[in-house]
Amino acid sequence: MRRSLFSRLSLCAVAGALAMSTSLVAPTFAAEEAVIIPAPTADASATTGIQTAVIAGGCFWGVQGVFQHTAGVVNAVSGYAGGSKSSANYTAVSTGSTGHAEAVEIKYDPQKISYGKILQIYFSVAHDPTQLNRQGPDSGTQYRSEIFATTPEQKKVAETYIAQLNAAKVYKKPIVTKLGMLEAFYPAEAYHQDYLTLHPNQPYIAYNDIPKVENLKKIFAQNYIEKPTLVSASKVTN
Repeated sequence: MRRSLFSRLSLCAVAGALAMSTSLVAPTFAAEEAVIIPAPTADASATTGIQTAVIAGGCFWGVQGVFQHTAGVVNAVSGYAGGSKSSANYTAVSTGSTGHAEAVEIKYDPQKISYGKILQIYFSVAHDPTQLNRQGPDSGTQYRSEIFATTPEQKKVAETYIAQLNAAKVYKKPIVTKLGMLEAFYPAEAYHQDYLTLHPNQPYIAYNDIPKVENLKKIFAQNYIEKPTLVSASKVTN
């Protein structure tokens, strides 16, 4: 069940305080462990010009943060996909009844990072693709794992990669990630953008999302950049 932003942060603050009170107790809220997975055997063509990928994997704060630290990404915007424009706002989406998923629109340079590499990072460190309608402490259809392909080629690459990972049994459970074509992406409110960078010590971020960025640095060292590419500094428009 999705709570209001205030309630969500208050609960995470309490959990963080309890977890830090003793080193013998594991944090109540903690990011999923990263899984080292093979690269896709099939990838999208290396075209020229900025391309767009849209993915959903739980709270958009962490997913955005991961890709803001990924080389080749020129912009990563938190937002909503899968529902209509009229209800594409945080209050409505938080009810879990609008059909939206919290998603991230990634603008990337295919000469520097491929669509397949974006998917590999997505499936490895950005979220757990075996959790149905939830990620970590958050539950509801708005937290579902879903790929919103922007081209038929992207859809084919994602479909093939999911089959590859399931066949290799790299996870203990089957992948539940949904896959479809993007109809529309709606940027989230300004206060959701660059959230991980602006609030690194906020308990929810510290326990759920900072570890994802650390895993990116550890597992995908060649793709990691220390200075994040922020929405507030980007000149790329939707």
